[in-house]
Amino acid sequence: KRTGKVSHNLLLTLNSVPLAPARGPSRGGPPRQGGYGWGPARSRRSWVWNQFFVLEEYTGDEPLYVGKLHSDMDRGDGQVTYVLSGEGAPSIFTIDPNTGDIHATKRLDREAQAYYTLRAQARDRASARPVEPESQFVVKVQDINDNEPRFLDGPYAASVPEMSPMGTSVVTVVATDADDPTYGNSARVVYSILQGQPYFSVEPKTGLIRTALADMDRESRDQYLLVIQAKDMVGQMGGLSGTTSVTVTLSDVNDNPPHFYRKSYQYLVPESAPLASLVAKVKAVDSDLGSNADVDYSILDGDPLGMFRIVTDRETQEGLLTLQKVLDYEARPSYTLTVEVTNRYVDPRFVALGPFSDRATVRLLVKNVDEPPVFSSDLAKMAVSEAVDVGTSVGRVSALDPDSTNSPVRYSIDRNTDLERYFHIDGSTGELRTARLLDRELVSLHNITVTASESLDPSQVGTSVVLISVTDVNDNAPAFAIDYQPFVCENARSGQVIETISAVDRDEPQTGHRFLFSLLSPGDGATANFTLRDNQDNTASVLTRRAGFLRRERPLHLLPVLISDAGPPALSSTGTLSVRVCACDADGGRSLCGEESSLLRAAGLSPAALLSILNIPLNNS
Repeated sequence: KRTGKVSHNLLLTLNSVPLAPARGPSRGGPPRQGGYGWGPARSRRSWVWNQFFVLEEYTGDEPLYVGKLHSDMDRGDGQVTYVLSGEGAPSIFTIDPNTGDIHATKRLDREAQAYYTLRAQARDRASARPVEPESQFVVKVQDINDNEPRFLDGPYAASVPEMSPMGTSVVTVVATDADDPTYGNSARVVYSILQGQPYFSVEPKTGLIRTALADMDRESRDQYLLVIQAKDMVGQMGGLSGTTSVTVTLSDVNDNPPHFYRKSYQYLVPESAPLASLVAKVKAVDSDLGSNADVDYSILDGDPLGMFRIVTDRETQEGLLTLQKVLDYEARPSYTLTVEVTNRYVDPRFVALGPFSDRATVRLLVKNVDEPPVFSSDLAKMAVSEAVDVGTSVGRVSALDPDSTNSPVRYSIDRNTDLERYFHIDGSTGELRTARLLDRELVSLHNITVTASESLDPSQVGTSVVLISVTDVNDNAPAFAIDYQPFVCENARSGQVIETISAVDRDEPQTGHRFLFSLLSPGDGATANFTLRDNQDNTASVLTRRAGFLRRERPLHLLPVLISDAGPPALSSTGTLSVRVCACDADGGRSLCGEESSLLRAAGLSPAALLSILNIPLNNS
């Protein structure tokens, strides 16, 4: 209805359901194209207006008619004027104060602002006082398809394993459309592939890109550039579109076996090559990448003695052949090895494409070099008695020239190892002889170095160590182990042990030492006071034969002891024990001892000299 009030049951739908276009202005002619009303009108106390929407992106030359406001208080006599305020008033929206017609004076963009909230009021023209309370209404901007879909995350980069089955997911592309998704199909997009067929496809609704061919090979082509289009209006004619690029890289899988550059290799190796030295390199290539191209090498045949070892250089993936044992041209001039290369990691999915290995032949030619003489043994052990005469043969060493020339050799002693020149060697035969008398007690082991040089080339010198042990003969008599200082207490009992003695001998008999002890009679009665007991363990005990000794009567007793070894031949020596008579405390500790007799002191004689006077032998025998 254009006049009168409308029922209140339309109030809930005025802002949600677009209805028929509003009529043009009541005055001033028909409405301009593009304006639409929201209706039916509702009653607002005693005046009526319409709620409206307007089409975005209007490009006409004149202001766009939006709608009309009208109050029941307006009798058409010009007494009522209309006032508009709120968003966009009056910069965008203007109102004719006489008729209530609303126009948009500027081009609107829904994506910039979708609706405007305005306030309207009818006033008395003369007094400017409201004839109706101020009311609020909304002008909504209606969407048109003026935005193309955009790929905000593009361009894309993705990867998919090579040899993947058809239909393998690669990546999902997403396009957004700024148009109103709730109105029409302006924001409904579908995807299509413009470039990248027949290798890939895209799902129209989801943008999911999949492989369209099975078993694509990275080694043939590793990268593809796809162009994906998104078009709105559900892809219909007139829809807007946008594109993005997708770079798809095929990632590597282990689908290629290694193979040697060459099937045979040949190297020349000098027989003097040191152990662990590099003697050959082999190279296998694998079209795969990274760990899929890692290889291991092994020797399958041709090296039963383990002369060589092959390992993988982790940086270059080369096979490094190293020497493990000494080469000898004269023993074996060449080696022919069968070498295998295999992938370290084999993908079980591609085992059927195998075998993932290859073989090659490596021929090693041993180069003959002039080698120094070689001794039959690097270490020779000999033994000689210390009692032999000068010039006695000790032993013989032997060395040969390993080369085919078989040059004669000359022997000599490295004098830095035989400074005292105990030995001499025959330069032609290698026989070692004593050059001076030996003494085991001075040097028991001689460590000398013998050299052998080629007669044809003296610079070629070989060496050997000779250990000469000097064996023992019994040429040293035993003697007291220490300088004993025995004493006897004046209150000693008969049979009391006053000293235990032992002996030492510089000789080293094979069966060990066995010493015998006996007491000689000095002729002064000493043996009447003391006796000697052999303990059968290379020691002897000195015991008293009576009780009570007087220091003032005889302060010193001389006991000659004969010490013999077991030979052969048996040797002996005499040692003298000077036993002093001492005053002792109750525990046997000495407090005061007698000195040697005044006769001895006056004569300046020692106990040994006295025994000599008494015709008791003291020298070794």
